[in-house]
Amino acid sequence: MKTSLRFASAALVAAAVAASLGAATPAFAATGELAQPHELIVDGSLPAQQREQQIHAARLYDTFWSTGDEAQARAALAPDFTDRTLPAGRPQGVAGPLAASKVFHAAVPDVHADIEQMVVAGDRVVTHLHFTGHFTGTFNGVQGKGQPVDFIATDIYRIRDGKITDNWHLEDNLTFLQQVGAVGRWGNNGKSSRGEIG
Repeated sequence: MKTSLRFASAALVAAAVAASLGAATPAFAATGELAQPHELIVDGSLPAQQREQQIHAARLYDTFWSTGDEAQARAALAPDFTDRTLPAGRPQGVAGPLAASKVFHAAVPDVHADIEQMVVAGDRVVTHLHFTGHFTGTFNGVQGKGQPVDFIATDIYRIRDGKITDNWHLEDNLTFLQQVGAVGRWGNNGKSSRGEIG
């Protein structure tokens, strides 16, 4: 794993980040270590405790997308959590990600979310996620046939007292829907390869 510390100075930042990256909460030991960012960019002016809490909350929540462990989501999210880019039909608050995870894990049981990069600045953490897996479950009444799933997402978390209070997120849903066959892929002639527009 390549971890990059930018805008960070001295051993204090490196020690705080290393402690955060290496320590999984014992309550989640059964699900393995928390996801680790391939690249970590940290604002060195932040107090060490704040940096560590923010990195831990983000890693915990990002790990939840792989495990589907509700305890991880509840530990990462504040009770008054607000989804600032709430998709239609998804409940607001903590219930939203829990519901979304259940639907996604039903479709892609082996889903894995890698943190390609994480940027920590002020009260925000930005994570760039890479989701992979296989569509072996069901989605919108369609049974998967093992199709590979591979798409990206970006989240901007506002974190207060070690909990994510707000999230602005954008997923490459079109790629996912194309991969599971829910919508057609477009060819060079402007027509869907399935002959329809999803």
